[in-house]
Amino acid sequence: MQSTDLGNKERGKIWHRKPSPAAQDGIIVNVVHTTSEYHRKVLRFLNVAFDGSGDSFLAGDHQGNIYAFDLHGNRFALVQRTAQACTALAFNLRRKSEFLVALADYSIKCFDTDTKELVSWMRGHESSVFSISVHASGRYAITTSSDTAQLWDLDTFQRKRKLNIRQSVGIQKVFFLPFSNTILSCFKDNSIFAWECDTLFCKYQLPAPPEGSSIVYKVFAVTRDGRTLAAGGKSNHLHLWCLETTELFRIIEMPTKVRAVRHLEFLPDSFDAGSNQVLGVLSQDGIMRFVNIQTCKLLFEIGTVEEGISSSVISPHGRYIASIMENGSLNIYSVQALTQEINKPPPPLVKVIEDLPSNTLASGALKMKMGSGRVQRPARSKDNKVPTRVLKRDLTGNLENKENELSEGLNKKRLQILLKGYGEYPTKYRMFIWRSLLQLPENHTSFSSLVDKGTHVAYINLQKKYPIKSRKLLRVLQRTLSALAHWSAIFSDTPYLPLLTFPFVKLFQNNPLICFEVVATLIINWCQHWFEYFPNPPINILAAIENILAFHDKELLQHFIDRDVTSQLYAWPLLETVFSEVLTREEWLRLFDNVFSNHPSFLLMTVVAYNTCSRAPLLKSTLKDDFEYFFHHRNNLDINVVIREVYRLMETTPADIHPSNMLDAFVALTKGQYPIFNQYPKFIVDYQTQERERIRKDELEFLRERQTVENMQAEVDEQRAEDEAWYQKQELLRRAEETRREMLLQEEEKMAQQRHRLAAVKRELKVQEMRLQDAARRRFLKLQQDQREMELRRLEDEIERKIQMRDQEIAATAEDLEIRHLELESQKRLYEKDLTGNQDSVAKEIRKDADAHRQKVALEEHMFRNLLETSQMEGRRTQRVSEDNLAKAEQACLNADWKLQALHKQKNDDLQRSESYQEVATLLRKNRKKEMQVLNAMVEEQAKKWKEAEERESHLQSEKRASACADAYRKCFLKQETSAALEHDGQPLSEAEVPRLQREHMSSSCLPQTSQLNDISKMDPTAQTFSSRKWAEQEATGHDLLRRVRSLRQRLTAQARSRCRDPHLLVT
Repeated sequence: MQSTDLGNKERGKIWHRKPSPAAQDGIIVNVVHTTSEYHRKVLRFLNVAFDGSGDSFLAGDHQGNIYAFDLHGNRFALVQRTAQACTALAFNLRRKSEFLVALADYSIKCFDTDTKELVSWMRGHESSVFSISVHASGRYAITTSSDTAQLWDLDTFQRKRKLNIRQSVGIQKVFFLPFSNTILSCFKDNSIFAWECDTLFCKYQLPAPPEGSSIVYKVFAVTRDGRTLAAGGKSNHLHLWCLETTELFRIIEMPTKVRAVRHLEFLPDSFDAGSNQVLGVLSQDGIMRFVNIQTCKLLFEIGTVEEGISSSVISPHGRYIASIMENGSLNIYSVQALTQEINKPPPPLVKVIEDLPSNTLASGALKMKMGSGRVQRPARSKDNKVPTRVLKRDLTGNLENKENELSEGLNKKRLQILLKGYGEYPTKYRMFIWRSLLQLPENHTSFSSLVDKGTHVAYINLQKKYPIKSRKLLRVLQRTLSALAHWSAIFSDTPYLPLLTFPFVKLFQNNPLICFEVVATLIINWCQHWFEYFPNPPINILAAIENILAFHDKELLQHFIDRDVTSQLYAWPLLETVFSEVLTREEWLRLFDNVFSNHPSFLLMTVVAYNTCSRAPLLKSTLKDDFEYFFHHRNNLDINVVIREVYRLMETTPADIHPSNMLDAFVALTKGQYPIFNQYPKFIVDYQTQERERIRKDELEFLRERQTVENMQAEVDEQRAEDEAWYQKQELLRRAEETRREMLLQEEEKMAQQRHRLAAVKRELKVQEMRLQDAARRRFLKLQQDQREMELRRLEDEIERKIQMRDQEIAATAEDLEIRHLELESQKRLYEKDLTGNQDSVAKEIRKDADAHRQKVALEEHMFRNLLETSQMEGRRTQRVSEDNLAKAEQACLNADWKLQALHKQKNDDLQRSESYQEVATLLRKNRKKEMQVLNAMVEEQAKKWKEAEERESHLQSEKRASACADAYRKCFLKQETSAALEHDGQPLSEAEVPRLQREHMSSSCLPQTSQLNDISKMDPTAQTFSSRKWAEQEATGHDLLRRVRSLRQRLTAQARSRCRDPHLLVT
């Protein structure tokens, strides 16, 4: 590792041999700055800033020395001495040679590395500036302190905006996003805002960190594409924010050795399109660890616990890392060497064995000889001869005159030759040449002490006498005049000092120090003997000018005398304004190129030359006002002719009247402290000062008395105004009270009217609600009625359908009976034909038997029909009772359910009033018990009815069985009687008679049937009419019963619904 000590050198090489950084530490060179005093001490570096190219950077130490390091050219140079510690640096401005530095006195200065001049001085902070962020275009800069952040325009060095915050919320950092027009402001309460640079419109705010995170953000870093923000603090956690979606997308936990994060910075890469993946994390142990934020892998680290890092800056192209160590030195690392092991390619598969070189130099051949004035190269072979160049010191050269040698390697004689050849200095280098000619010491500390004294009393109201449009120009002029007045007391009473100073203020308005020292140098050298006759103009100087004019142009002087024009009119206006009123800017600069390059008497000769070159218009002027106008305004005069005339006068003027005899040679300002200026009548200045002080005290006393009177008058007026205001206020209060009372009355009337209207509206709404409820109830009842009617119609249709079917069956049965009757009639006629002959004999007997049989059959049939009708009536009666019992049981169940529901609602509604309704609950329980008893009784009655119906059904079956037995018995009896009659005859019949007897028996047996059929056919219409009438009566009775059951159910349902709708009625 190479080490370089800057010492007292202002320029030199960074390293003396080609660096070869090791892969372990990657250090290119270690830079140390020590003093060469008896007790050597190390000057600690505080800040580092790279430029836009990444090959150069600035470093400032705690004594204000700022060095520029060119890593590409292996050079360093001292570019500025600020005499105070720098707290922040920025080296990426639009003008590549300029840089910003924040100093310990809370100011920001802009310097030029090429000319080493102060370009501008910016003030406005009230605490130390710890951060400077420059826009990507280099036009704007943001400076941040603990209490405020300010936005500066680097073209005009004016403050554009200022960010003020509450005392309780401090600023952590405010900076521009890379290659963006967005400003990111980070505060101590973890709030982060993004602002538009031009309009300062808040674009977005990042949400608060997660609740479980106790990290307080201290340090921040942004990728080159401005999409990812890394934030850390007193914790081993890092938060990664996506600025496009304003979301926290990753939390990285560092090793346990990391307790706090002191600095964050992304490592740029040429191939990642700005989305940097490697983040450098500097922790409290002085080690900077570089991690990959995607894989969360530790790549490499720099610094050790013994040699810790205080702060680090990475170059924009990512090749170098400049780190300030805790011991105050500066380490420069090579990122390529640090990442050599990471980016190492795999070993090649093919390896080549090379032959040894034939011409190998021996180790002893590489020797170097050192001699005085000559450098010898190592010996080479004869075939490869290289001519050696010998460098000798010119010891015999004559040294030039010391007064012609200037700082920065310039020579005054050569500059004068250049000036005579071109007539002016190059515009680009004019300020540099002036500073060299005037040998300005640039005493920053002394000038700061003069400026810190504030605005002098004599120049507080400068803008009233000299109303300058530019506020900046007026401020710089006021500051420069105040510094001059604090430097020497006479300058507070010099009336023409603003005229003398203004052109230089306008020229050096961005560099107040240079402006002050130029004016001070001008006063000491070119304004000699000006103040000996103070407060009058310098009579001795004007007399010298008049003598020179008398020698060179007596006619013009005689013309001035004839017209009563003195030197105070034709010479003094030019001197007190240093020709700024009569010359343009370019002409004035060209003139002062020559003035500063020559003896101080050159300025007096210029006054004479200006008059002699303008003799034609002056000789024609006769009025004194014309002369005054001429010497206070620009004239048609070639400045080059005037300058040539000045040089001629300098050479041709006799020595006895030459102003060089009365003016001393040029004397530069002293370094460190400015010289004492007392070349003026002190007693006059002191007397004027005393008189001015007396007048000031009198004025102050007068102003105090007048202020007292004014205060008293103001108090009286104020009291009168207060009284008047109080009366007016009381009157206004009274009127307001009356107005409020009237308004209250009106409002009360309005409220009463509104209450009436509201009550009417409520009544209408209640009536409308009742109407709607009634309409709904009617609609519901109508719907129920429609449903019942539909049910009735359906039942009627069913009944009609059944009646029709029954009528059809009856008609079919009648048709069958008619057909049977026709068949029987046909048989009867056949039998009547067959038995006509023998029927007469036995007709009476048979008729008697038939009558008896018919009466018996009719009796049996009547009894049987009565039995059937009785059983059917009993069955229908039993059915109706059962249906009634079932309807009652069903209704009792419904009543019980509705009462249970009502009781449930009653219990829910009366939980808070249970005590008052205990009796009602008891009654309800009793009613429920009685209902259960009634229900049980109905069930028992129903069971009895069903049992009785079953008994009657069994009785009916037994009767049917008895009737069947009787029928069987009767048939058996008839059979027995028939057999007994056959046996009683006893005699056998012939075969011819047997069929006849059988036919007779059959006819006799059939005859009753035929007669029966005849009787039935004869009785059929009557019986049919009777049966149809009975059926119609039964149907009417059934319909009536159904209608009564339906009406009973409807009434029970309506009562149940009314009880369910109004549960309170059940309670009451």
